[in-house]
Amino acid sequence: MSVAVHFGAGNIGRGFVGLLLHEAGYELVFSDVASDLVDAINAAPEYTVHEAGPGGVDHVVTGFRAVDSRTDPDAAAAAVASADVVTTAVGPTVLRFVAPTIVAGLRLRDAGRAPVQIMACENAIGATDLLRAEVAAAAGEDAPELLRRAVFANTAVDRIVPAQAPGQGVDVTVEPYFEWAIESGPFGGNLPHIPGAHFVADLGPYIERKLFTVNTGHAATAYFGERAGATTIAEALQDPATAAAVEAALQETSSVLSAVHGLDPAELAQYRAKILDRFRNPLLPDTVRRVGRQPLRKLSRHERFIGPAAEAAERGLSTTALVAAIGAALAFDVPEDEESVRLQELLRTLDADAFTAEVTGLGSEHPLFGAVREAVAARQAAL
Repeated sequence: MSVAVHFGAGNIGRGFVGLLLHEAGYELVFSDVASDLVDAINAAPEYTVHEAGPGGVDHVVTGFRAVDSRTDPDAAAAAVASADVVTTAVGPTVLRFVAPTIVAGLRLRDAGRAPVQIMACENAIGATDLLRAEVAAAAGEDAPELLRRAVFANTAVDRIVPAQAPGQGVDVTVEPYFEWAIESGPFGGNLPHIPGAHFVADLGPYIERKLFTVNTGHAATAYFGERAGATTIAEALQDPATAAAVEAALQETSSVLSAVHGLDPAELAQYRAKILDRFRNPLLPDTVRRVGRQPLRKLSRHERFIGPAAEAAERGLSTTALVAAIGAALAFDVPEDEESVRLQELLRTLDADAFTAEVTGLGSEHPLFGAVREAVAARQAAL
């Protein structure tokens, strides 16, 4: 049986990527650093992925095990050495910690064996490219040889996996909808067998359509919703003002997607409507504070707000609604979120110009800089 190793045994790993790899027929090995989670997975003969919402069904996953890459790095490396496919769902900033384990596995891998197919399933543009660079850095002078033992392909992933209810064990509740797009070029015709995914020649439009609609919309709903006093994403969109603000921001990202990738405006309008309907699913009680966490990352240069807004400004398109969403993000003040605390500290200690440059990565000459600086100054005045 073919083997798939998945780094990140959390809810997304088990409820999305792991499920599709299981359904594709792989023996599944989860790798994680959370010892309690690893133990719970190894104690379970199966787990169930519950799809909550219209058309949802239950999927039972079997044929898996877990390794603790922190306490038993040799076992994790051995799993990579024997794998046909390696995937991740750990967060873009964690990929550099995964890379040494992949390098160790590549060193153990038979050089004559078919290359392992590696895909980072993260909410970021070019996440697999980032992982490849981290692997190369960790491999040092052996990088050229070890990289020949792997194929790296970028992906675009989309499935809402909310915070889980207490007492579910390793079962996971997800929405019925999902999309996993994988660029086909790097495989040279030898595509991984993953029937639940689809392979595309040009991944760029899929990545940006998802990031600038699903991720922008989700985060905008969280920040506008938090400001309006909502608790959940679905509740936030019941407020007409919040729903209108989110829709306006997504109209601006759709204009960018149409301008950059030539996507049809009418199809983008249908896609926006589908996304907002997904957010309104009352059976996914996702909180605005969970979705809004890590605001500094979400306000960075190539993320869900500054990324599309910068492209819009460079093309002379409207950015008013996206800047309003950025303003709402700046007001995200949640003591239990470390980045939120740091965000408010920076707003208090840096002037508007320095804050805008440091947090957003925009140069002062960029056409978006002035509007974002004004939003920063407005937030600072309210502190």
